[in-house]
Amino acid sequence: MPVMDNIDHFNLRSFDLNLMIAFDAMMQELSVTKSAEKLRIGQSAMSHHLSTLRMLLQDDLFVRVGQKMQPTAKARALAGPVRAALTQAQSALQATDSFEPQTADRVFRVGITGEMEMVLLPALMDRLQSTAPGVRLLSRAVSVETVELMMDSGEIDLAIGCKQSRHLGEMLFESNVVCCFNADLCRLAPPLSRNDYLGARHAVLSQTGNMAGCVGDALAGLGIELDVILAAADFMPLLAAARNAPLVATVPRRIAEQYAPLFGLAFCDMPIPLSFPPVTMNWAVWADKDVGLVWLRDQIRLVVDSLGVDCPHSTP
Repeated sequence: MPVMDNIDHFNLRSFDLNLMIAFDAMMQELSVTKSAEKLRIGQSAMSHHLSTLRMLLQDDLFVRVGQKMQPTAKARALAGPVRAALTQAQSALQATDSFEPQTADRVFRVGITGEMEMVLLPALMDRLQSTAPGVRLLSRAVSVETVELMMDSGEIDLAIGCKQSRHLGEMLFESNVVCCFNADLCRLAPPLSRNDYLGARHAVLSQTGNMAGCVGDALAGLGIELDVILAAADFMPLLAAARNAPLVATVPRRIAEQYAPLFGLAFCDMPIPLSFPPVTMNWAVWADKDVGLVWLRDQIRLVVDSLGVDCPHSTP
């Protein structure tokens, strides 16, 4: 059976579902009286349905042969597709919202920032492998500039790591940054003083054309300008550069805790306190009751808790 790529809603809007139900009942009973009884409507209403169908389809559909009504060739051709459509509609209406992690076979599309991709995603996948082996994640990179459009278009089911958007969401934890550096190359030891930090050359995260990045922008608000020699859209290049050059890479604390030792880097708190937007999880209002996404959001909360985050989850 050919598949319709598009539905002509304009033409279908005049075709009442009750007409299909009346047609199917008539095909089963081949009697106006019995069909009306089956649908618990009057004979006049049943006759009106059939008259409307004949007009819309430009066919008699049912003709009297002796004492019985018989379907025309067009009615016989329609009978199978109409019954299939009604069966599918009934199944959809009777479907219960359920999600069984152990047997589920579903792809979740998750928009995620670089920090969460490195910190949360490995732990989340480890958890899903044991609790929901058939669940798969399609990870998409998101930023403050792209998350709204990707959510609105349905390109992602939820977003992790961006600042709070106009969609539904909650705070996962507070965000703070630290300084990573090669102590030997920089000839510095933690903790860094304010003069140490301001006198160093820097590597910062930037997902735009701005060389200063979010750290430089935050410091500019305090009247401080950093000597930024590397701005990259991901944290790994910053850490790799700090391993090989005398510079300070400013990255989220959770990135430093997991990855700075792998690069042989020391890290410490920034000597200049800065405030950054919290890390959030967001989803569209139309996905709020999706039982699969409700389950996935719970798994993300559990993973965040397992990472030792002290901040309680809060829903705005």
